[in-house]
Amino acid sequence: MENGAKFMNGDLRKNSLDEEPTVPVLVNGEGEEIDGEGDEGSKSPSGVGGAAAVMQDSPADRIKRKARRLTKGLSKEVLNGTAPLPVSRYLKNSRKPRNGFGRGLPKKGGAGGKHTWGAYGSEGSDGAALDYKDPNYDSESLDNGDIHLEAIIPEMSDDEIQKNVESTILEYFEVGDTGEVFSALSDLNFGQKKYQIVVIAVEAAMDHKPSHRELTSVLISELADDELGIGQEDVAKAFDVLLQNLPDLVLDAPDAATILGNFIARAVADDCISAGFVHSRKDVMENEHAKAAVTHAEVLLLDKIAMLRLHNVWGVGGGAQPVKALSKRIHMLLKEFLSSNDATEAARCLSELEVPHYHHELVYEAIVMALESMLETNEDSICRLLKSLYTSCLVTPDQMKQGFQRVFDDLPDICIDVPLVYSLIERFANKALAAEIITKELVLEVPIRGRKRFVSEGDGGKIKEETL
Repeated sequence: MENGAKFMNGDLRKNSLDEEPTVPVLVNGEGEEIDGEGDEGSKSPSGVGGAAAVMQDSPADRIKRKARRLTKGLSKEVLNGTAPLPVSRYLKNSRKPRNGFGRGLPKKGGAGGKHTWGAYGSEGSDGAALDYKDPNYDSESLDNGDIHLEAIIPEMSDDEIQKNVESTILEYFEVGDTGEVFSALSDLNFGQKKYQIVVIAVEAAMDHKPSHRELTSVLISELADDELGIGQEDVAKAFDVLLQNLPDLVLDAPDAATILGNFIARAVADDCISAGFVHSRKDVMENEHAKAAVTHAEVLLLDKIAMLRLHNVWGVGGGAQPVKALSKRIHMLLKEFLSSNDATEAARCLSELEVPHYHHELVYEAIVMALESMLETNEDSICRLLKSLYTSCLVTPDQMKQGFQRVFDDLPDICIDVPLVYSLIERFANKALAAEIITKELVLEVPIRGRKRFVSEGDGGKIKEETL
């Protein structure tokens, strides 16, 4: 190739890190450089000499040739720095797509990539990771319709059951609403220990009033029908545990055996347990207290008439009693006291009625009974009873005053049966004042009967009333 171009130094030679790689150079047969990017007619810097001259190019010469190629086509203003660079040069390193598509926004709104915190506000989202490369990705948490998620409540220990159930039962004794008990216990996980609800309820009732024991029996009967799932087996297991614990329960409640026997008999009457429970436990129990409780329950269940009365095995106490029934029981209490003169027994019977707000009825009935007897001995006994109740705080000063005022208001009606009632009430009030159960101001309120007399005919026959 005499007249054609020859490729000299075709291999790309590598220099040190601070040097540019060697640029291939085309020369003709006369030793002149042929550069496609340079100016026409340009010659090699080495002049005549052919390929040998090209091989002897210095790095400075090569840098100059490269600069000449890069600045080709640029105006003098650009070279002098007086003209701005094209916009394309500013966007050289931008992330804008070159295909004309896309908005040029960062990937995933700035939330993607390694070592990033995520999008703003993503820390509050509960969505599961959908990318399998995400460290939080869980293949079992996908919403594919085959997975059902539900809250798991851990099973409570014995101490936790005792704490939660006991507080609920004590609140039930104050309110008396079984619905509140069911709603409070339905949120707890008892597992296989549901029978402990009955155990804790009965143990708490042993330390409370008969009315609270009646509420406990009602709760046990309704627990068997509730959605908590307490069946006859759980109730029977609870009574077995109570029978075994009787030696310890007797220390706090001496009549625990009798109380537990009543609970067992009432549970049989309410169909909470079968009648065979009593007969099967009679010969199995080893301790004497348990045998006494089972025997007491068996005696209550022998008579069919007695079984009908088991619904009132705890008596009728509390404010749910009718007023007439309460007044009748108080009247019988006072009659028994006048025959026995036992103020302690009368105070116990009054406490069992569990109507502290109605004790003024006892004061009223006691005073009326003393006035109707017209015997000074009965007045002294009634006054001694009121003094005992007043001292023991069973009857408060307000209730004592209210009872006396009720008698004062009914004196016109009592006077029909007891004509001397005005003089009798004055004498009884003085005795009560001496016993310090009423105040002197209340004695001054004792009414005095007015005396009517005819005046002379000159007054027109009018009747005048004169207060003695």
